[in-house]
Amino acid sequence: MDLTSIDVGFWSVVPPLIAIVLALLTKEVISSLIIGILSGACIYTIASGLGFVGIFQVTMSLMADKLGSNGSMILFLALLGALVAVITMAGGSRAYGEWASQKLKGRRSALLATSALGALIFVDDYFNCLTIGTVMRPVTDKFKISRAKLAYLIDATAAPICIIAPISSWAASVISQLTDAGVNGMETFVQTIPYNLYALLTIAMVVAVSVMKKADFGPMARFERNAVEKGDLHSRENPDTADDELQKVKISDKGKVWDLVVPIAVLIVLCILSMLYVGGYFAPGAGMTLADGFGNTDAGPALALGAFGALIFTFLYYRIRRVLSFKDFMGGITMGVKSMVPAFIILTLAWTISGVCRDLLNTGGYVGSLVKASQMPVALIPAIIFAIASVLSFSTGTSWGTFGILIPIVATVCQSTAPELMVVSLAATLAGSVLGDHCSPISDTTILSSTGAGCNHLDHVSTQLPYVLTVGVCCLVGYLVAGFTNNLVLTLVVSFGMLGGALVLLSALTQKRLAKGKA
Repeated sequence: MDLTSIDVGFWSVVPPLIAIVLALLTKEVISSLIIGILSGACIYTIASGLGFVGIFQVTMSLMADKLGSNGSMILFLALLGALVAVITMAGGSRAYGEWASQKLKGRRSALLATSALGALIFVDDYFNCLTIGTVMRPVTDKFKISRAKLAYLIDATAAPICIIAPISSWAASVISQLTDAGVNGMETFVQTIPYNLYALLTIAMVVAVSVMKKADFGPMARFERNAVEKGDLHSRENPDTADDELQKVKISDKGKVWDLVVPIAVLIVLCILSMLYVGGYFAPGAGMTLADGFGNTDAGPALALGAFGALIFTFLYYRIRRVLSFKDFMGGITMGVKSMVPAFIILTLAWTISGVCRDLLNTGGYVGSLVKASQMPVALIPAIIFAIASVLSFSTGTSWGTFGILIPIVATVCQSTAPELMVVSLAATLAGSVLGDHCSPISDTTILSSTGAGCNHLDHVSTQLPYVLTVGVCCLVGYLVAGFTNNLVLTLVVSFGMLGGALVLLSALTQKRLAKGKA
């Protein structure tokens, strides 16, 4: 079915508005996206005179087109899910925990080791949350680290790490949506990394609260004091842990730390080489720089090629090591692919509503014309986008759905009003989406983090919220600086400077309150 863009004025913003409002009211992103898509197809059909059946023809045609053009991304996510499953089954993660319990000598080293493992497992946030909690919980318990603190470290090294790692399920999702929005997906994603203030500042926060003594503030300080002084790792009865989930997986007792490190390292190397290969870097007489190779690559096929190669290598490696049988390995592939089905659904719907807004109704063009007419200082765009993305992601509990709604609109608005702020604004979209997802009580990663740590869910939400909001305020100021100056160095100096000052001030105030028995 041949679909061409039409001008429907105000009606072009109705589909994303419907999706946003329903998501805020119902806290259910899939049904909200479906209704938003159908409303857009209805508007397009009426304006084009296609009749009632045309609503469903337009929807199915657009969805099939988006699936076809992004099929390689679906394949990459399926292969990544399979790789994550077999790595878990091989026992490498558990071996890391056993090694850490023997080598670590104090609270600081235990906290840093937990954070380092979170940074290492950057390929997928679900894998991150469940693995770190199960592996490191005995270690952190040994050194009297509260379960709330462990849950924060897990949560803060899940999405914030994944969103700045070019080889991850999150990067695959963002790159595909950026490409669908009409920009170079891989190149633009890489450019957003230094401007993704929330991810960078959260990593700095994790390091600070791991290294500095008495750096905790808010409710977290009370939990940590109770853990150290009373041995009380959680103030109320903890819920079911991730053990129930992991008991469904047959984990080899022959696993070594290298069974975790080697497959992930091979995945990284092969994906990098594949991106350069697909980008033409190795072509005879190409004469490309590395930047040209990455800029010209097609991320979907390249990542799928790298993941497939890593899966083959891992199969051979595990067979030589005799940690997994052929049957168990193939069963792990099936289980891993199944684990990615929710991601497939959200991505497909996100691509489709993006197509409704961009390809059918030209939503971004209409919003861009309103921005021009309002004469609003374009320098405010990054900060405003960051705030909107944060609220939407917090309310819905999903950053991927927020990406799908906002990226096409932000890209088109910036193209027409402030092209010089395109990268900053897209980075603000990603940063705000991760912030909301990080602290939302209905976010899957928030739930998995508290589950993996064996921490009461409400305790996890209440203790990490002050940390998230502190970083968020620093990011908001940083995006104001970025909008007015478009200077990366100044933006980073102001943002990190504010975070450092806030940490010193808030921890000092909290310690005073603790001394008086008020916290």
